[in-house]
Amino acid sequence: MASKNKLDDHPTVVKVRQRHDRGVTRSAEPLDASWLRQLCLDAGADDVGFVEIDRPEIADQRADLEAALPGVRVLISFVTRMNRENIRTPSRSVANLEFHHTGDHSNEVGRQVVGKLEAMGVRALNPAMGFPMEMDKFPRKTWVVSHKSVAVAAGLGKMGIHRNVIHPKFGNFILLGTILIDAEVSEYTRPIEYNPCLECKLCVTACPTGAIASDGHFNFSACYTHNYREFMGGFGDWAEQVAESRNAHDYRSRVSDSESASMWQSLSFGANYKAAYCMSVCPAGEDVIGPWLDDRKAHLTQVVRPLMDKEETVYVVPGSDAEQQVADRFPNKRTKHVAMSLRANSIDGLVEGLPLIFQREQAKDMSATYHFTFTGDESRQITVTIRDRELDVTDGHHGEPDLRITADTRTWLRFLSNPSLLAWALVRRQIKLQGSPRLLRDFGRCFPS
Repeated sequence: MASKNKLDDHPTVVKVRQRHDRGVTRSAEPLDASWLRQLCLDAGADDVGFVEIDRPEIADQRADLEAALPGVRVLISFVTRMNRENIRTPSRSVANLEFHHTGDHSNEVGRQVVGKLEAMGVRALNPAMGFPMEMDKFPRKTWVVSHKSVAVAAGLGKMGIHRNVIHPKFGNFILLGTILIDAEVSEYTRPIEYNPCLECKLCVTACPTGAIASDGHFNFSACYTHNYREFMGGFGDWAEQVAESRNAHDYRSRVSDSESASMWQSLSFGANYKAAYCMSVCPAGEDVIGPWLDDRKAHLTQVVRPLMDKEETVYVVPGSDAEQQVADRFPNKRTKHVAMSLRANSIDGLVEGLPLIFQREQAKDMSATYHFTFTGDESRQITVTIRDRELDVTDGHHGEPDLRITADTRTWLRFLSNPSLLAWALVRRQIKLQGSPRLLRDFGRCFPS
């Protein structure tokens, strides 16, 4: 009891309780949407929308969002506009400067709004626009919130064929931010009724890795391997090159001076994108489309062609669709082989990652069903079907397989990083095959490492 009396007499406790007695606390009424929108605009946002936590479009994120801010009720989605010509130039230093500074601005907008709301007694949190992320979870989901799906739900645009959100006014020259709050809002925004994407396919034309296909297919690993070379997995591959080099001469035979300088620049200033040409050439958006409508040939000559003709290194996994794309379409670009940086460290991660690294052009002549049974550290059964350049992965065993693979989990994951272990694993029965081994070779061709 003495301890309780001591707490009751503490000056901070006395002041807070007096304030409460005077009614100086936040009202339980919803925040006014107009006021909240203006608060975000005054902080530097260029457009704002509000999404309630139980919106179906973000249902798959709800558990993670509630873990980040218990009691979250609303997501504030906002966009910050980038300067277009900075993104369009073949000088990627200029483009990356724009990405970084607009990203910093987006984070500052979120931080300012959170500070204002917190001062009012509203619990609020602003995850990073891009980086840093929860890298202890890499290579699986490292982000706190998927800004794109929230922005679409909030009516700030739609996803284009290039997988970027296109704002109806600013086009795809935007970066996205999200703020989580534990208060209701008086009015919510809804998705727009049309897609600003023109389906002009200029993003398909300009992408140096062929990651964007005209039929809507997206080769995630092709984009990730090149454009994000100096992020995450690409950095890990470079670090392995350093570790494996016998001496300075051997290192220089693996990594050029310009590549070393570029990695240093990313480490000292912030990781730099290698392309993002899909954003550069996109003419969608009310503020953007005018010059393209007036003279499409000029847009092609001044914006698209310089990016396509630029002499540069494109990073590809050996045997990937991207390697063939560069050889077929970009005579001024050269490829450099790198290891697949999307390496699974669990069977769950492997299953999630298969669609991301699938190379459909390598599977054009395939028609096969595989039954996988994983044992040991993780137990799981999956069926993988590859047919007509399409991949289907389902839990459990379904249909009659062409090849059955039973594998110890730890051994299989090691094999993915080092295929030469296969013979050793087969002899020791840690990997067992029922069916033609040729089918395993064909399977590997669809997922080059």
